[in-house]
Amino acid sequence: MADKHEQDEQPLSLWATLQSVLAAAFGVQSSKRRARDFSRGKPSHFIALGVLFTLIFVLVLIAVVKLVLHFTAP
Repeated sequence: MADKHEQDEQPLSLWATLQSVLAAAFGVQSSKRRARDFSRGKPSHFIALGVLFTLIFVLVLIAVVKLVLHFTAP
């Protein structure tokens, strides 16, 4: 039982933080994980990964639009 309690107090791993950011970005974050994120996560990690995800998302969108315009332009 103590191991479970110790695990609940450890900060989130990078992978768990990334999963939470992606789930929140797509709007499928469960309330259980959201509560875990608020209790164990560091705001700076979520902000950094959120900004990085947004930057990558925008760059991918720009690349897709340029690719489509390249193939459809006369």
